Amino acid sequence: MKCVVYVLGKDKTGIVAAVANVMAKNKANIGDISQTLLDDLFCMTMLVSLDPETAGFNEVQEQLDAVGQEMGLQITIQRQDVFDFMYSV
Repeated sequence: MKCVVYVLGKDKTGIVAAVANVMAKNKANIGDISQTLLDDLFCMTMLVSLDPETAGFNEVQEQLDAVGQEMGLQITIQRQDVFDFMYSV
């Protein structure tokens, strides 16, 4: 299942590593990644593929929520089909 991950927060060392670590633990593939800095605001978007046999969407979402709380970031994951539907209307 393809998903879009958004990360937003104050720039600091280790953000990409922390999110990528969650993906690696869940055997997810990062297909594309884009990041930018707006002054000291870090913005990142990732397109990832989750294998439902090795990683449940809700489990990954909970792990990303924990990273977000620990690092003071807003991290959101959406299934790509939901994303596509929302922006096709």
